[in-house]
Amino acid sequence: MQKPSIPKGTRDFSPEEMAKRNYIFNTIRDVYHLYGFQQIETPAMENLSTLMGKYGEEGDKLLFKILNSGDCFAGISEEELKEMNPVKFANKACEKGLRYDLTVPFARYVVQHRNEIFFPFKRYQIQPVWRADRPQKGRYREFYQCDADVVGSDSLMNEVELIQIIDEVFDRFKIRVCIKLNNRKILSGIAEIIGASDKIVDITVAIDKLDKIGLDNVNAELREKGLPEEAIARLQPVILLSGTNREKIASLKEILASSEIGMKGIEELEFILDRIDKVVLHAELELDLTLARGLNYYTGAIFEVKALDVQIGSITGGGRYDNLTGVFGMEGVSGVGISFGADRIFDVLNQLDLYPKNALKKTQLLFINFGQTEADYLLPFIAQLRAIGIRIELYPEAAKIKKQMSYADAKNIPFVAIVGETEMAENRVTLKNMITGEQRMMIWDELLAQFK
Repeated sequence: MQKPSIPKGTRDFSPEEMAKRNYIFNTIRDVYHLYGFQQIETPAMENLSTLMGKYGEEGDKLLFKILNSGDCFAGISEEELKEMNPVKFANKACEKGLRYDLTVPFARYVVQHRNEIFFPFKRYQIQPVWRADRPQKGRYREFYQCDADVVGSDSLMNEVELIQIIDEVFDRFKIRVCIKLNNRKILSGIAEIIGASDKIVDITVAIDKLDKIGLDNVNAELREKGLPEEAIARLQPVILLSGTNREKIASLKEILASSEIGMKGIEELEFILDRIDKVVLHAELELDLTLARGLNYYTGAIFEVKALDVQIGSITGGGRYDNLTGVFGMEGVSGVGISFGADRIFDVLNQLDLYPKNALKKTQLLFINFGQTEADYLLPFIAQLRAIGIRIELYPEAAKIKKQMSYADAKNIPFVAIVGETEMAENRVTLKNMITGEQRMMIWDELLAQFK
């Protein structure tokens, strides 16, 4: 018989992995709640009319489409079938698809429920998304996103709060990070003053790679994209801008003096930095002009988070966008959002071994089962201990003691409680520490105090 398997690019998660993942999701969720964000969920599948055309041509190809239930050939002629054109076939045979991200379903949600929600609307969403991508290390076809967005407010106080949320989450994880900050308007201003506004996407895609490929290769890529030497020369001082955030801003004010949009971007950045100065951040906040993120999407501040102690890509990102709901006919709803990369955070916490032992919610105490009489005697005591939050198991049958002890070992249960005839007669319990091997008899109140 063939061994069962799962589709490429998907994963099973063991109980231990799930405990770690839930620690990540719960930490992020707790911080979102501190700032007034509320959770929504949207269906795994959306109408294809909602998803198609929102992610560019590449994105459309990566959508998982779902065959219509019932007769999926209805409305398809024999000629069309003989053509064997997968795109045409999918257009007629599929009305639904799996969501590709959480942003487009969120935009759909806002437009569909506009009469029930209050603006500004602060929502978060922690759900899986699917992409028909080529699976490779660190890239999956099914993965989770943890998004928070504020829509219906132009205030930059939202950006200030999102930076604080990012900072608080990574402080709780004990991951040292650098929060990188930039503004799309500054990038537009730079393209404008070097006389290459039409090349904004090429410029930002190239300078975004500065860390990875170095300055010479960035310049080579700009030449390849048809940027004149003069423009490349004028770009150098901008790419290589150094110093503190305030020094960078002072230099930018001189460089971008003639660009209205560039100066607006500087003003927005200054507003954010002035407010952040009033609170204490645990992480470093760095103004990084090479930060671009999916550029055609963002219109204002952009964020990205890099882990300092592990070689890994960005572990959180986000930014301000002007017209989230415009694609669904509701114009002018500005928003700003962030997304935590749960899978990458999982890898970082694993590499640095930063999971708090108690966060994994393992069983704390196993009661040995000597038989039905003893088990019946134990039931009310166990109920009492569980009522105060102690995680307890009673071995389900009266197996050999060695087998029950092996079970405790396999599950890393730190304590085993033994209640046989002697203990029952004296109204006591023997507690064995599975790590040190030490065991002693005690009254029930002592046991209670130890776990409280």
